[in-house]
Amino acid sequence: MPSGATDPVPALSANPFTLGVSSGDPRPDGVVLWTRLATQPLADDGMGGMPRTPVPVRWEIAEDDGMRRLVHKGVATARPELAHAVHVEVNGLRPGREYWYRFTVGDETSRVGRTKTAPDPRWATEVAFAYASCQQWEAGFYTAFRDMAAQDLDLIGHLGDYIYEYGIGATGGQRRTSLSAAHNAPTMTLSQYRLRYALVNSDPDLQAARAVAPWFFTPDDHDVEDNWGSDLSPTGGTPENFLRRRAAAFRAYFENQPLRPSTLPTGPDMSVYQRIGYGRLATFHVLDERQFRSPANITARLDPSRSMLGEQQAAWLLDGLGRSRSSWNILANQVMMFQLDRLTDPGLQQLNPDTWDGYTAERDRLWAGIAEREVANPVVITGDAHVNCAAELKRDFADPDSPAVGVEFLGTSITSGGNGADMTTGGTEWLAANPHLKFFNNQRGYVRCRVAKDTMRADYVVVDKVTTPDGTASVRKSFVVESGRPALQDV
Repeated sequence: MPSGATDPVPALSANPFTLGVSSGDPRPDGVVLWTRLATQPLADDGMGGMPRTPVPVRWEIAEDDGMRRLVHKGVATARPELAHAVHVEVNGLRPGREYWYRFTVGDETSRVGRTKTAPDPRWATEVAFAYASCQQWEAGFYTAFRDMAAQDLDLIGHLGDYIYEYGIGATGGQRRTSLSAAHNAPTMTLSQYRLRYALVNSDPDLQAARAVAPWFFTPDDHDVEDNWGSDLSPTGGTPENFLRRRAAAFRAYFENQPLRPSTLPTGPDMSVYQRIGYGRLATFHVLDERQFRSPANITARLDPSRSMLGEQQAAWLLDGLGRSRSSWNILANQVMMFQLDRLTDPGLQQLNPDTWDGYTAERDRLWAGIAEREVANPVVITGDAHVNCAAELKRDFADPDSPAVGVEFLGTSITSGGNGADMTTGGTEWLAANPHLKFFNNQRGYVRCRVAKDTMRADYVVVDKVTTPDGTASVRKSFVVESGRPALQDV
């Protein structure tokens, strides 16, 4: 009998699907389906107004959006200890095809979501994907997600800062909506993190984007605390207290994303890095650059004992890159990998210790290993920096004539930083001081990519404003990379 089939359906005060539906972690034969029940999503205790009892949730997946040609169905249990989140692993699907899914509790039914399985490993199927990061809710509206939801995408990636841990005022910042006092405090406890995710996931444009394609995720600093690393808080708290906070943050992160049940954190530890194969054309190597990093110290950036990834993940990455037979190897990466001379100081302080510039020895090791293994077409996709940048990655950034070994597409924020502008004084200086940097833009938006056998194209989609809900999106700049040639070409 399916899990939850014998649990009674409690009386609910309203439709429980206020936080939408989503799918994730696609494989050729399956995906993960997600929802979280919440009749009152912004209830101050973070429990979404749900009774403290298990709730049976029926799920269905079909070959048509009318849900007539069902291929699988079952019953899962939404439990209060996981804030009534449901993570259903569906297997036995066909590779490289669309499916639609929905959930039902009692007489209430969710919206229908669309998902898609990964292609068969033998297929050379083109892949359309997009990625985003840094979506501070109170900084503006999710216009970029509205545009993303209208695209025909096979996959969507989120590279960190899904939430921000800061307190939010009673008027909701740029959202200009009333919030209870429970929101006006930094997120520290599990109930506070749950409430923040409910606030973010209640956004209709984000819900639309989450329902159109499968997602993958990796957290960054604001998902716990700004600039954290390993067991250290940048604000000076004890490791013991910080790990309690990290445990709460990771638990809420798991509850609110379409992650495999095996990802459920154990205390403050969560399995984040993973590989997702997309036929013969693309493999996504999704990295974790927070849990295992050495403390930030720009003066020790050349110390070979320091690591961004940790010894085990670094070995996993190079081993997987070496064994990959994909035409394109995409490193989904939280923080800027290319070297950035910010012209703010004649000494080392011009380099940001929180990015790969603070871990130069490991960056050099990584790219030497990629070259040694003759990895096909390594491309880095990045979030975090709240700007759009496109750069060529050098074996030796100190030598402008050093050959490029890969390219990096750094995507801007969804809202963090406000409306922004096409160019800033700082951007002009960055371009002048860093010849490997080919593009800079300071607007909000996301990056949309298409991977084909011989080329990969990246479109930088920007929105004209996020401080009001009537913003519009357009493509600001596009680049193409040719197979076997790690150089950025204008389109």
